[in-house]
Amino acid sequence: MARDASLFSGRPSELIGQQIAGYRIEDEIGRGGMAVVYRAHDLRLDRTVALKLLAPELARNDTFRKRFTHESRVAAAIDHPHIVPVFEAGETDGVLYIAMRYVSGSDLRHLLDREGPLALPTAVRIATQVASALDAAHEHGLVHRDVKPGNILVARGTDSDHPEHVYLTDFGLTKKSLSLTGFTTVGQFVGTLDYVAPEQISGRPVDGRCDVYGLACVVYESLAGRPPFRRDDDMALLWAHQYDLPPAVSEARGDLPGHVDGVFAKALAKSPDDRYESCLAFVTELRGGVAGHAPTEVDRRVAVARGRDEGPPAPPRWAEPVFRRLG
Repeated sequence: MARDASLFSGRPSELIGQQIAGYRIEDEIGRGGMAVVYRAHDLRLDRTVALKLLAPELARNDTFRKRFTHESRVAAAIDHPHIVPVFEAGETDGVLYIAMRYVSGSDLRHLLDREGPLALPTAVRIATQVASALDAAHEHGLVHRDVKPGNILVARGTDSDHPEHVYLTDFGLTKKSLSLTGFTTVGQFVGTLDYVAPEQISGRPVDGRCDVYGLACVVYESLAGRPPFRRDDDMALLWAHQYDLPPAVSEARGDLPGHVDGVFAKALAKSPDDRYESCLAFVTELRGGVAGHAPTEVDRRVAVARGRDEGPPAPPRWAEPVFRRLG
């Protein structure tokens, strides 16, 4: 279809105002190599949605279509306050689509570009919500594989204690399927270079710990103003993720608590076995040095789990005196 080809051309979309699968297209809000996302109006339920249309060639692959259907159902079954809900997924006129909740506001990419590095409490609040979403997905067998600032939506929160409400979007509905159906080849991976885990680059099996690495890269950038690795070309960047040690985040931010460098060193370990077992475990350690931070239910759950695995739980790091960490 000529109309399908226009989805991924550089020209303005020809779909604005048209109806697809019961949704009227209103505006383009994002695009990538394999999909375009529109703001659309759900004509059946009279609501605004984010409608993601996948590249037409994906629908022509039977294996991809089957995996897309399965993964969409798994994602739609996850009921979590920090995961963008999937309303519907299907195929129409040879195009695969996903309808999701439309979140007004910005994303972390735009926030960092506008504000620069974030204060540690702000970065921790955002990271905690993302970590909770990622761990919930891992419990359902989904690995995101592309955690990056552009996939973290930041909406207005409920009050001064919760100034942001964060949503994680663009789960691996297509990423795993692409790697299993021939749309990526040996030596390639699906992800964003600044945040990709070493095992993704080398083609090794991945699990939730690759998202720990990606989240750590995002939080590092939120604090330092740049990702852990900067190189002149893509191959050098891929090499750095696999073999180079990241510079200490304290080199860019001298105001951070002393324990932060060690937390990032573990979260960004080259081997998944050397990283935190979960995203919330990483964030809990990170926020342990935030002045005035009181223990939360997340802290207690991680401490209890650690106690089951490693004997009596150690005192939570938020309870350590500042002078003890610095001394």
